[in-house]
Amino acid sequence: MDEIKRKIVDFLGKFPHQVFKSKQLARRLQITEEKAYKKLREALHDLAEDDRILRVKGKRYGYKPGDDQHDQGTLYITRQGYGLVMLDSDEEVFIAPKNLGTALDGDRVNIVLFARPTRKLQREGIELEGEVTKVVERSKREIVGVLKKTKNFFFVEPDSRRIPRDIYIPKAQLNGANDNDKVIAVIEEWNDPLLNPEGFVKEVLGQAGNLSVELRAIAMQFDIPIKFPRAVLDEAETLPESLPGKENNRRFDIRDKTVITIDPEDAKDFDDALSLDYDDDDNYILGVHIADVSYYVKEGSALDREAHNRGTSVYLVDGVIPMLPERLSNNLCSLRPNEDRPAYSVFMTISRRGVVKDYSIQETVIRSARRFTYEEVQQIIEEEDGEYADLILGLKKLIQTLLKKRLREGSIDFGSTEVKFKLDQEKKPVDIIKKERLDAHRLVEECMLVANRTVARHINTGKQKTLRPFLYRVHAAPARDKLKELAVFVSKFGYTLHMDGAGLSKSIQKLITNVRGSAEENIINEVALRSMMKAVYSEKNEGHFGLSFQHYSHFTSPIRRYPDLLIHRLLKEYKSDMPHSRREELAGYMKAVAEHTSAMEQRAVEAERASVKVMQVEYMRRHIGDEFEGIISGVINYGIFVELKDTLVEGMIHVKNMDDDYYEYDQRNYTLIGRRKGRRLRLGDPVRVKVLSVDPERREIDFVLSENEN
Repeated sequence: MDEIKRKIVDFLGKFPHQVFKSKQLARRLQITEEKAYKKLREALHDLAEDDRILRVKGKRYGYKPGDDQHDQGTLYITRQGYGLVMLDSDEEVFIAPKNLGTALDGDRVNIVLFARPTRKLQREGIELEGEVTKVVERSKREIVGVLKKTKNFFFVEPDSRRIPRDIYIPKAQLNGANDNDKVIAVIEEWNDPLLNPEGFVKEVLGQAGNLSVELRAIAMQFDIPIKFPRAVLDEAETLPESLPGKENNRRFDIRDKTVITIDPEDAKDFDDALSLDYDDDDNYILGVHIADVSYYVKEGSALDREAHNRGTSVYLVDGVIPMLPERLSNNLCSLRPNEDRPAYSVFMTISRRGVVKDYSIQETVIRSARRFTYEEVQQIIEEEDGEYADLILGLKKLIQTLLKKRLREGSIDFGSTEVKFKLDQEKKPVDIIKKERLDAHRLVEECMLVANRTVARHINTGKQKTLRPFLYRVHAAPARDKLKELAVFVSKFGYTLHMDGAGLSKSIQKLITNVRGSAEENIINEVALRSMMKAVYSEKNEGHFGLSFQHYSHFTSPIRRYPDLLIHRLLKEYKSDMPHSRREELAGYMKAVAEHTSAMEQRAVEAERASVKVMQVEYMRRHIGDEFEGIISGVINYGIFVELKDTLVEGMIHVKNMDDDYYEYDQRNYTLIGRRKGRRLRLGDPVRVKVLSVDPERREIDFVLSENEN
């Protein structure tokens, strides 16, 4: 190696996390003459070609680490198109779109860190920035999208915004697909970021835009398995239809106790039930009885491995993709009325002021007396009469106390509104209805919250002296910059968010209370929710900010959530002495299962949102030309988003379709302003819109302002 190359390599080695342009290197190496600078550039080119140094975008050069010196992690691409790499050291690194190379969402990658992020990124709280240098392992090669034909070639346009490039498909690799078909494409090769990936069509799902095709594509897009492996179904079939006598005798028998379930009208899996008694001091004795899925699904079994892989059931608009086969979810584990079922029960003695004074957690056998829907319970609450009215009205009185206590202690009660679809026989939407949050819903929610909290406290305090590996549901406090943005946002509507002092959660709750019933309630609730951190699973007990609970776990839904199933197992195992080696094994496992189940939960949420959007688009197809009342839910430089009041359907009015004026964007005030007439379209303003068009493939709805608005 000649002298100039050695100097370059030695210098870059002193700054392993920094990249330099050639002129910067020349200054640092004190090269001033034009001839010497030319040799420097030639040396940089040769070293990069020989893979001795790193060449990154913008003709910058950096230190090339050895195979054992790379920073390595998993890449996640956001909907906005930038990347976040979670390093194995648990640090998070920002990757700009231009620095992603050929990496895709979920890939294992090597990265090089920059010395420091740009000032703009630093202001946004980003501390590490880097560039992908190598894809170590592809997470997925199958991509769901729409086949498009140009004059000379075919390509697949991915459904997911997290796949940043179209996939080139040679004519010989179409596998019978035609233009505008929804397909599954397989990426065969992608080594050059200057070119698009190349692949072939593996499967044709059907015509893009067709409702059933789009819904099926959602499961494929998010890698959600629809069918269970044969081994899993076979194992489910071998399970006994009824509990053996020995198992019945071993459990605490409460089949003579009045126990009821309360679920949605269309529910088929009933995994929680309630009972209520009173002690001699007139304290409540609340019983929360949860289906004992762990009795049937043993650790390491085929059923267990499949449940772990799925992580959660996924509730799409047209049906559920369950975590467990139907024989368990809808039969053996479902707490159906008048059938003996194994349960895991939490009995809590609760004072009239809502304090849990005592509790016990027991394996039980129960027999549900009655299956109620939320609407049936609501009618009993309102009329104060009906079947098991004493039990239901007693529960109502208890939960009113628990709710007041929880809010007083700092819990935030977000009043987000959801919708449900009325489907015809072909599962096409004929109506969209806002879900009403009933007292009956609160009744079940509060009972589940106090049970989950009690189980988590049981592991950490009181009767359980030793801290043991466990899985918690945690929720971190929001970042201060996010709260500042929220405070500025709500100020545009005349509301105030106080950020000073220790009572932050109470300030947020006060805001939520103040906007209740207003036209902007849904928007402010949505923005407030987005300003919060996401609740996740963790092996560390770090508390739950939103609920203001020091201890919280998920115990009450083991039919549809793997963490709950795991917690049932742990509670049983901790009843007996556990070897130290087993505790060490569990400690290592908890972190991995927390990360996996959190990721699977997020996947389910995104798939569920996508299915709602597909149904909204299908519904609006039938209303092109119709007018609706809405509210401006977003303002950007090229248009406004409008959310319809009655259905919560959101669509966009593009500035190109606003022909009454030339509109300019006022980012500071979330406003579009007409240059000639001075009309202002602000976030939260009511508007009347007409449905212009829908695009089922892109899942987009276009509105225009109605003529009365112009």
